Amino acid sequence: MHILIFYQYFGTSKGGWSTRMYEMPKKWIEAGHKVSIVTSPYDKSDIKAKGFIDKQLIDGIEVIVVNLKQSNKHALLYRAFTFISFSIVSIYFALTRKYDVILCSSGPITVGLPGLFAKLFRRKKGFVFEVRDLWPDGAVQLGLIKNKRIVQLAYHFEKLCYDKADLVVTCSEGMTASIVDRFHKKNVLTISNACDNLFFEERDPMFELPVWAKGKKIFIYTGSLGLMDDCIQLLKGIALVNIPSAIFVFIGEGKERKALEDFVKAQNIEGVFFMGLIPKTEVRSWLQHAYVAFVTFGNIPMLQTSSPNKMFDAFAAGVPIIQSTKGWIRQLLEENSCGLSVDPESPAAMAGAINQLMNDPALRNKMATAAKHLALTDFDRAVLAERYLNAMLLIKN
Repeated sequence: MHILIFYQYFGTSKGGWSTRMYEMPKKWIEAGHKVSIVTSPYDKSDIKAKGFIDKQLIDGIEVIVVNLKQSNKHALLYRAFTFISFSIVSIYFALTRKYDVILCSSGPITVGLPGLFAKLFRRKKGFVFEVRDLWPDGAVQLGLIKNKRIVQLAYHFEKLCYDKADLVVTCSEGMTASIVDRFHKKNVLTISNACDNLFFEERDPMFELPVWAKGKKIFIYTGSLGLMDDCIQLLKGIALVNIPSAIFVFIGEGKERKALEDFVKAQNIEGVFFMGLIPKTEVRSWLQHAYVAFVTFGNIPMLQTSSPNKMFDAFAAGVPIIQSTKGWIRQLLEENSCGLSVDPESPAAMAGAINQLMNDPALRNKMATAAKHLALTDFDRAVLAERYLNAMLLIKN
């Protein structure tokens, strides 16, 4: 089977971004299939382009890079322009390439356009529409899209993608429930983000913690520092604790980073360090030394369905989490005792969770063991990649 993927943020573990569409295809190639990915450079990934269209071979994956650079730091209108431009260029590959399954991984939701053209003009079976976030719900709830006509058009396009897809794949049960409830779509499969257990079994013999981190309990956040991540709730909680033996490390980049750093300075909070964007191989080493990891999102309905890579990386490293969502992740922690959940609007609750795990290492270690168990069972990348592959094999004919 030849799988043609359209995903605008492709990157490998050498970059600092999600590797779902790098690790999954590697498993599919090992199973004897061919994978081609059409993508674009993203400032958090390691993918670059020499010309407007650059073809590369990365670990057996044919990668076609459309040189339309993307960054969360860009203005909204410019990002919308690059999203639409990428999708228009992608239509060419959808209409001319030979393939058995076409997989469009959203966001942005505009990436569904090449899949729709393949379905409508080539009568292709095997259109998979992958939903990583419920857009345009997220943009509407965050207030990023306010024009009523654009909102209406976006929701209509979302419905069209679901209607025409032979298979809709979501990253959480909450996303699946939303799509089934709103659009009565039957062929919806949940393939959550996953734990790369083999990757986290490796250790870098050259990695050494900086002097300021040695001998400290490391509380860590790894991921975007954007509006939806709402990391200010972490800092408000950290401001209420006084633990000289702990440090709080933020690894990642985003539009809110400066505001977060300004808050730390204004509140004179000690023990907080911003590392910026680093390769995932280095993130792995930090997580392997971490005591607790944080997972936060803004308190809006759509974000409660999120399936954050930072959580799965923590589990793979055997690190419990403190998280502030109210959806399926909260239930997961309650059922498996692998972390603590707090109210996103209560700094005191965040501070209380930090103090609780800091003062009770036995509880922390018990939760760490439970987190690693989940990584090896429910969320192992190889198991989920095989489930995904089997679903695509069923719809290709």
